Amino acid sequence: MKRIIVATDYAEEAEHALKFIMEVFAGKEYELVLFSLQNPSIHAMNARLSPDSMFKIFEHQSKVLRRKAEAITAESGVLTIPYLAAGLFYDQITKCIHETNADLLVMGMAKRSFDQDMLGNTTTAAISKLKIPILSVPLGAKFTGLEHILFACDIVRGVQKEILEKVKDFAAEFGAVLEVLNIRKTVEQLNEEKGKETRETINDVMGIVSYYYKNVTSNEVVKAIRDEVKESSTDLLVMIPYRYGFWSSLTHRSKTRMMASGLDVPLLTISI
Repeated sequence: MKRIIVATDYAEEAEHALKFIMEVFAGKEYELVLFSLQNPSIHAMNARLSPDSMFKIFEHQSKVLRRKAEAITAESGVLTIPYLAAGLFYDQITKCIHETNADLLVMGMAKRSFDQDMLGNTTTAAISKLKIPILSVPLGAKFTGLEHILFACDIVRGVQKEILEKVKDFAAEFGAVLEVLNIRKTVEQLNEEKGKETRETINDVMGIVSYYYKNVTSNEVVKAIRDEVKESSTDLLVMIPYRYGFWSSLTHRSKTRMMASGLDVPLLTISI
């Protein structure tokens, strides 16, 4: 049985992500953990409320979340566990992941903007920091089945066997066709020895999963991926968020982050 965390702040994006993941896993055995981070508002802090008043506010928020979880369980039959936290998002979601032993984190994704591309948001920050697989669901995503999965990866850089196993398991669970997309700047780069080794590893891991390769030469990686998403009518994009050092992160715009905030299909990220 899978345990899936859905992060919610009751916003439209979060509610859409919750509905989407329940449609994806309809008929399958799984549990939901409804995670909500509720910190005191700036107005409450400025009012210098007493500890007792602050506790009552938190208790009210706890009841709201609990009722929502109970309603989901009653309506869908899926056991839904409320998890209310206060503090820093990264610290609290990490704690929740460890305590619940979750397999997947689901988060809504706001519409793309210049600020999103450059600075990111809570979802893109989670993608860059957390080890758990994260499914980012944009508002425009509609679930009509999971028949085609596009795995965009840097074959020359290499793909760890552990990640390939997770991609294979996800494709196998839904009987989806897997497309492995490799994008390089030149034809010569497509034929590098490291790329051949990775393809052999992929062949060994995938087993009976239906998959195929597509190599593309392009100087614009993000555009090439977006074009392929549309051309292949993919239902899910899978990427590996590579990490960068502090100084390079100031000037490097993550391709994964840019894809996360610029799609109408969900993005599954699996960290190294």
